[in-house]
Amino acid sequence: MTHALFSRPGSVAQALELLADGGAIPLAGGTDYYAARVGQPPSGRLVDLTGIDSLRVIERLQEGGWRIGGAATWRDLLRADLPAAFDGLKLAAQEVGGIQVQNCGTIAGNLCNASPAADGVPPLLALDAQVELSCADGTRTIALSSFITGPRRTAKRAGELLTAVLVPASAAARRSHFAKLGARRYLLISIVMVAASVEVDGNGRLRQVAVAVGSCSPVAHRLAALEQRLVGIAAVDLAQLRFQDGDFKDLSPIDDVRATAAFRLDAAATLVRRVLSESVAS
Repeated sequence: MTHALFSRPGSVAQALELLADGGAIPLAGGTDYYAARVGQPPSGRLVDLTGIDSLRVIERLQEGGWRIGGAATWRDLLRADLPAAFDGLKLAAQEVGGIQVQNCGTIAGNLCNASPAADGVPPLLALDAQVELSCADGTRTIALSSFITGPRRTAKRAGELLTAVLVPASAAARRSHFAKLGARRYLLISIVMVAASVEVDGNGRLRQVAVAVGSCSPVAHRLAALEQRLVGIAAVDLAQLRFQDGDFKDLSPIDDVRATAAFRLDAAATLVRRVLSESVAS
C-alpha cells in the first residue's frame, strides 16, 4: 500500500514553499477531500493547513472591509462578531453538513471545491466578495464571480493557495438573508438556494441590491437584470414583487433526481421574493 506524504507547516510561507511545484494538495478541514475518497487511502502529497493560526483570523480591515482567513471554519464564522451584512452567510454556515463538518470544514475549501450546490457561494457573491490567492511569487486578488469557472473548476493556478476571502466596505453596510430548499431539513444537497444583500436609503427605498442563486446552473449566478430593476423601489413592496421574463435569464437549471428544471425556476422565484423581504426586515 502506498501512503500519502504528509506535511503540517506552521506558516503561510512554509505552506507556499511546499505547494510551489504544484504537485501537493492543500488540506484544510478535509471534509470534501476525504468524502471523495470513501474506501480509498489518501494519495499524493498533503499539506495540512490547520497549524497556521493566521489563516483562521476573521478581521475588519482599516478601510472598512472584512478579511476571512482561508482556514477559518464555519464554526469560526458563526462565532465571529460580524455586522448584519454577514447574516446571510451565517445562515448558510448553519446549513453546511452537521456540527462536526461545521467545526472542520472551511469557507475557502467550500469555494475551492466549486460544487454548483456549495452553500457559501451565493451569500459571498451577494457581498461582492473577492478571493486572495497566494503563491511563492506573490499574491493576486480576483472576484469570486471569476474564481469559480465551472463544476469543480476554479481559476486557482498550480502552486496557489486561497489565503483569504475579502468582503469590501461597500457591502458591509447592507443587510442580508439566505435560504435553501432541499428534500429534508438537514444534511442535504440543495434543490435551489438564494442569498440577497440590500441597502435601504433614508426614504425606505433600495439603494443597493444583490441577489445570487445556486443549484440552478453550473455555477451560482447573480441576477444582474433583477438587481438593476429593483434599485429605487420601496422596500415594503418586495413582498409583492412581480417578476419579468428576463429576471432569471442567467440561470440554466437541469432535470435530475432531486427536481425538474421547471420546479427549480419556480422555487427560485419564491425564495428570491422571500429572501429579499427578510433582508429588509432584519
